[in-house]
Amino acid sequence: MGKLDAKVAIVTGGGSGIGKGIAQGLAREGARVVIAGRGAKRLAETAAGIQSLGGTVVATPTDVTDEDQVTALFHRTVELFHRVDILVNNAGLVEGGPLDELRAEVWDRVIATNLRGPFLCTREAMRLMKKQGGGRIINIGSISAQRPRLNSGPYSTSKFGLWGLTLVTALEGRDFGISASCLHPGNVRVEGRQSTVPATEPRMKAEELAEAAVLMATLPSHMNMLEAIVLPVKQPYLARG
Repeated sequence: MGKLDAKVAIVTGGGSGIGKGIAQGLAREGARVVIAGRGAKRLAETAAGIQSLGGTVVATPTDVTDEDQVTALFHRTVELFHRVDILVNNAGLVEGGPLDELRAEVWDRVIATNLRGPFLCTREAMRLMKKQGGGRIINIGSISAQRPRLNSGPYSTSKFGLWGLTLVTALEGRDFGISASCLHPGNVRVEGRQSTVPATEPRMKAEELAEAAVLMATLPSHMNMLEAIVLPVKQPYLARG
């Protein structure tokens, strides 16, 4: 028996990296998982891997910045499984540069993915979770929300905003049995991140970080881990800026 048997989870950005690790972890605990993202091929590969281990998973290509696609994602999940118990807002984009050289389209693209997307997904989840009597929303933030690196304006700003969204969600959801949490990862060894992290800095594996998200998801319903920072012990973090 898994701790999440009969639960239904949506994981955005679930085809690779942190989202893939979290989806695998939730499936191992018995959750039926819907993975969403823009890369159909990666989603299919991840789904096949989870299915090969006996998990129940559905891959749903979705651009979380598109309101209609987000609505369709939740409608499909309800059609298949009749509810949504867990939402993991993981889809994210890392781009930046010096503020005085930053193009507005870069700013808009990062904010849309990292903040608009979680808002759209949270709104749909809240509507369902209020009707069904509760649920959990887990936002994947970043330690950059607290101690940013140079040239990370759009990314760090979006993660500051995501923490604010977490607090508002927790406040508005508590009378309805809905909890909201924010997991702030440090360096994680995932696709596409090598160029943004100095080679000398240690990294965690995505599946290692996923253990923290699974812990958040498996707490008793009357408990919530509001915030957690998980990073390699030797990673520069305190006063790193």
